[in-house]
Amino acid sequence: NITLDGAMSIPFEGKTSFGMSVFNLGNAIMGSGILGLAYAMANTGILLFLFLLTVVAVLSCYSIHLLLKSSGIVGIRAYEQLGYRAFGTPGKMAAGIAITLQNIGAMSSYLYIVKSEFPLVIQAFSRADPTADLWYLNGNYLVVMVSIGVILPLALMKQLGYLGYTSGFSLSCMVFFLSVIYKKFQIPCPFEEFSAANHTVSHLNIHLNITDNHATHDNGLVHEMDDSHCGARMFTMNSQTAYTIPILAFAFVCHPEVLPIYTELRNPTQRRMQHVSNLSILVMYTMYFLAALFGYLTFYGKTETELLHTYSRIDPYDTLILCVRLAVLTAVTLTVPIVLFPVRRALNQMFFASKSFNWLRHVAIAVTLLSFINMLVIFAPNILGIFGVIGATSAPCLIFIFPAIFYIRIVPKEQEPMHSIPKILAACFAGLGVAFMIMSLSFIIIDWTTGSSNSGGGH
Repeated sequence: NITLDGAMSIPFEGKTSFGMSVFNLGNAIMGSGILGLAYAMANTGILLFLFLLTVVAVLSCYSIHLLLKSSGIVGIRAYEQLGYRAFGTPGKMAAGIAITLQNIGAMSSYLYIVKSEFPLVIQAFSRADPTADLWYLNGNYLVVMVSIGVILPLALMKQLGYLGYTSGFSLSCMVFFLSVIYKKFQIPCPFEEFSAANHTVSHLNIHLNITDNHATHDNGLVHEMDDSHCGARMFTMNSQTAYTIPILAFAFVCHPEVLPIYTELRNPTQRRMQHVSNLSILVMYTMYFLAALFGYLTFYGKTETELLHTYSRIDPYDTLILCVRLAVLTAVTLTVPIVLFPVRRALNQMFFASKSFNWLRHVAIAVTLLSFINMLVIFAPNILGIFGVIGATSAPCLIFIFPAIFYIRIVPKEQEPMHSIPKILAACFAGLGVAFMIMSLSFIIIDWTTGSSNSGGGH
């Protein structure tokens, strides 16, 4: 009982409990996006950020509803196969390309974190001078070494089997990230920049700067900056605000994983899976908001694009932050092979669907992908570009556009005519995705051409 396109339509006996499914989907949602959220909040203000976060979370729940309904009608539990069922080969290719882009973006952001955080960890352990030009403090060398030494061997395994266990570990590492909340109450504002050479000089400079700021208050030049640095903004708009929705969309993409998790759910009904999704999204929504809020309330206007990096400006040798760094590094390194598997599966589905398993091809795809991602990471000026572009291209396709158009095509006209409310809502949802994609991309391109996106990211 196998359908034409090779998808199993036999009811598969799922074994995963409700709680474990929530955990697995939560892990699929959770990713490196959490590191960029405080920066997003610094550029929108607390209330606007909360509003946008809520909108993206609610829309994610609705799009999972559309996916589950389509999958229930045709009995297919794979995203690419839904595309095939709705639009034939072009649908399958479009879904495959979007998933590949999304996952390449995710892997790039993970490796970018290795590039920016690993040197700081080594520097803290070896007590090296931050200004020294040592090869082992060069992120580009380190990211290549980690890719060859750790990620490639894991990515060459034939089954994902026990790699799945690392997902629990990676989630616990990310929960650890909430120690950001604890740090909030320890760091005064304005904070003192760490200077290895001379503490007192840096301390003095900061005091001088403050008096200078107060001195130039009257001409109204520094008033804005002085005010913005240590006060929380509720609403704010600037050239970096354009990145907020893409960062949020990037942080909530889990749609390709929803159907496999649905397949493995014990007594899988559409309603039960919707509850799993809603609960996972709610947990992540809360965690994202708290991490962003406390990260922002620690650094205010000085928040950088990658939050952990901002802490090294205060004390690169802080034990708690060092532990969080190590945990996040381990988590992202172990997640890269897990994310590489669906990309390889999508490439195999697109180009080698009729061929049987071949070790040479298996290895070649992994090596090519890792080499390409390493090049991206070495030459990308900052993580914001990765979050922004992927969040503005493949994320809207996977969250908004594809679930809606698959739903419109798959649900039979006899059951729901085109002018029925669910179909009209789905069409509006797809339109929203297209509008959001065009808007985000045009803002980001304008930001690039005007050159206002600085490499440090947090000024």
